[in-house]
Amino acid sequence: MIAKSILKIDTVFIPDKFSNASTLIQDSFLSLDVNEFCDNEDIFEKYIPTVGNQYSNYCLTIAIENHNNNFELPIYSLIYNNANQTHSLCSNIAGNNHNYPQISVDDFVYPWDFLNVVKRVLVTEVTSTVISSKATVAKSSIINGRCLIEDDVIIDDFCKIVGPSYIGNGSSIGMGSLLRQPMMGDNTSIGFNCEIAKTYFEGHDRIAYQNVILDSIIGRNVWFGGYSGTANVLLDRKNVRYQMHDKLVEPGTNDFGAVVGNNCAIGASVIILPGRQVQSNTVIQTGTIFGKTI
Repeated sequence: MIAKSILKIDTVFIPDKFSNASTLIQDSFLSLDVNEFCDNEDIFEKYIPTVGNQYSNYCLTIAIENHNNNFELPIYSLIYNNANQTHSLCSNIAGNNHNYPQISVDDFVYPWDFLNVVKRVLVTEVTSTVISSKATVAKSSIINGRCLIEDDVIIDDFCKIVGPSYIGNGSSIGMGSLLRQPMMGDNTSIGFNCEIAKTYFEGHDRIAYQNVILDSIIGRNVWFGGYSGTANVLLDRKNVRYQMHDKLVEPGTNDFGAVVGNNCAIGASVIILPGRQVQSNTVIQTGTIFGKTI
């Protein structure tokens, strides 16, 4: 989308190992042709004209802020314009002088990095309270701070929404629930008497009654039964450790919840301990303390 806003693009060539990216581009940009190529091919000589040993192409620079230093993120895709025979290779061109604007992109590796990005987006993008005329907010509920509430949202009685917050289309908040700085994707349902804090919901999630979900990332189409939740601090108040593959990583914070993948079903009275990862399509039985052996 960024490249298309800067360059006139007709065709995008993507290595055949990234077929998911091809599908994503085709679904999102119907006007673009997407061609896959074997990355063993000499794609540069085949498609890009050269002058001597230099490629005659336009490039898009993406500057990433990382520990107060900017570096370039290479995007290995070939963009071809049939209209004016302009070829563009998006690649690492650090130090090159060009007229295209630099685009600042957040660099994140771990889930807590993503939550920090979500927090920053809420702070910078939700600059005032905007409630859609198609949303329904009970008179007894309180909107405290900057909140963006989309179409067809229903907020029941005696709720409190603390901003900055984002509540996506078709979502619902049950009676007596407290939401503090969440980012909620479309059609997310929060039951009554729940507490949700600093959590990202992908969307189409169903959270039953009296749940507590804190500092977590919740994938798409996730079900939480009643009286369940994600704990976000250890009893000894030490930094939470997060399991990635076969090692434990310290996020440098003592308040981090869980990462729950897509299509998970969490039974009633389940507690997910701090720093745990629930793989997609997992079913957790009622009454489980998830991750207690780590």
